[in-house]
Amino acid sequence: MNENFPVISQAEQFYYKGGKTGILISHGFMGTPQSMRFIGEKLADYGYSVFAPRLEGHGTHYLDLEQRTSDDWLESLEAGYLVLRKHCTTIFVLGQSMGGTLALWLARKHRNLAGVVLVNPALEIPSYEWLRGKMEPRYLDEGEPDIKARDVHEITYSKTPIKAIQTLQGLMDKTPEILREINCPVLGFKSIEDHLVPADNTDYILEHIDSDIKQCIALKNSYHVASMDHDKDLIVSECHKFVQQQIGVKKVPNA
Repeated sequence: MNENFPVISQAEQFYYKGGKTGILISHGFMGTPQSMRFIGEKLADYGYSVFAPRLEGHGTHYLDLEQRTSDDWLESLEAGYLVLRKHCTTIFVLGQSMGGTLALWLARKHRNLAGVVLVNPALEIPSYEWLRGKMEPRYLDEGEPDIKARDVHEITYSKTPIKAIQTLQGLMDKTPEILREINCPVLGFKSIEDHLVPADNTDYILEHIDSDIKQCIALKNSYHVASMDHDKDLIVSECHKFVQQQIGVKKVPNA
């Protein structure tokens, strides 16, 4: 099946072209760049060039997602990296949930990345475990996004394909094997109360990643989709601080 699905309004990729320091942003499984727009806009206000690609199969229709592989998702993120490379001399990658998992794979491949920022990165999703090896039901009804803040709307699908979940599980299963191959600086955020991805996923990554510079910050007032939750300003400010520390400049007018 090869169908062309239109992109949902406001789920499109976004690019804020600023200075020579770039920040590549990846949304998570079932999400879209819309979930990362606040983070992206605020980082762009500091003068960074910010690009958030839409991962293949996301922001269109769940039938589209069902057809995609984890290689498709990683290629979408890498395409965004190549966009920033045309303008930026220094690039960081920030990923939330599955986006954090993909960010690790990108860092493994592109060792010139200046740093990785992880927001509730996913190595396991306990609520999906019962689906391993199953073929039915083909789709699951999707519940409300895991966000503590009220009156927040995240663009997502009404149904989740089991095939896509199993694709995600395959990606998460093999990610621990590559952590020792990643040595760039890493900043991790973990929501203390996360109903989808256990907070110790972030702890495990930081413990096993082969980097001399790694830091973990607890988010005490957000659930899983922290980029849209109460701690989103904290994520922005700490990300900015981390980037500035790595490029070795306290104040950069043109970032």
